Amino acid sequence: MNSILPSFTVLAAGARPAKPLVSVVMVVYWTGEALVDSIRHVLAEPMVDEFVIVDNGSSPQEADMLRALGLTEPRVQLVQGHGNVGFARGANLGAQVAQGEYLIFLNPDAYLQPDCVPAMVAAFRDQPVPTVMGARVMNIDGTEQRGGRRGEVTPVTTLLSLSQLSQKVARFKRFEIHREHEPLPAEPTSMPTISGACFALRRTDFDALAGFDEGYFLHVEDVDLCWRARQAGGQVLFHPNARVIHLGHTSLEHPVKVEFHKGVGLARYFIKRADSIQRYALAVMLAPLILGLSVCRPAINARLRKAKLKKARA
Repeated sequence: MNSILPSFTVLAAGARPAKPLVSVVMVVYWTGEALVDSIRHVLAEPMVDEFVIVDNGSSPQEADMLRALGLTEPRVQLVQGHGNVGFARGANLGAQVAQGEYLIFLNPDAYLQPDCVPAMVAAFRDQPVPTVMGARVMNIDGTEQRGGRRGEVTPVTTLLSLSQLSQKVARFKRFEIHREHEPLPAEPTSMPTISGACFALRRTDFDALAGFDEGYFLHVEDVDLCWRARQAGGQVLFHPNARVIHLGHTSLEHPVKVEFHKGVGLARYFIKRADSIQRYALAVMLAPLILGLSVCRPAINARLRKAKLKKARA
């Protein structure tokens, strides 16, 4: 967390509360039209005392809008001028500026629902440190989104998931880690991995974990954080009543570039967590395959969608 960051500027319209309870941190990079609605949902939540927006890069129009917001909305702290330092470094920078007792990290294409922040904050009572609290991430139609609650992310489960074999081949279904089709629990439930679209930590949790690992540029830093929380004797919880709508795929960045960073992040994660020579060697050998499948995934998904549409029209 204590890395050397490029120079940056913080714009603020007025004084923050003497002791903010909840700070939302949002890292922005060429988000597109969803950004305005996402910001609007955050500012509509009365429990949010402070809203830190870290602008890693925006269109000129979005940058102007954010500067105007930073100068007129007292709760907004806008961090600009540091360039695209990646999500993990940007999120750490936002946490460095934030003063809240609770930190909620929110994607700029996610819409907080009215029950989300109160539910997560209330659920931290008597929980161990560190605790990572994941929201129930939903699609726009109200269905639960893939990736909101997951099992252990390993090289095998990743390869079978990226290739979709865990969904299509019966013998591999036991390796499927996505749990959105399982019954919804009635209360916050222990889960190996939650979604980075919306999750919360207490400031003490974040400090105990020394923030995000800045070796990840985009993607997998959330998986790494969950793993480190569990390694530190803490826990990861999925909260079924803390709802957020996540659009996904709104970034103006090319999807292949996004998937490339995801593949690099996954390869790095498996090498990092290897606890034996054999697992280290396996992670290194599988890294090119994981990267290749990640980069090819947008094309594979597009082909599958086209085939599905053609079948529906037939």
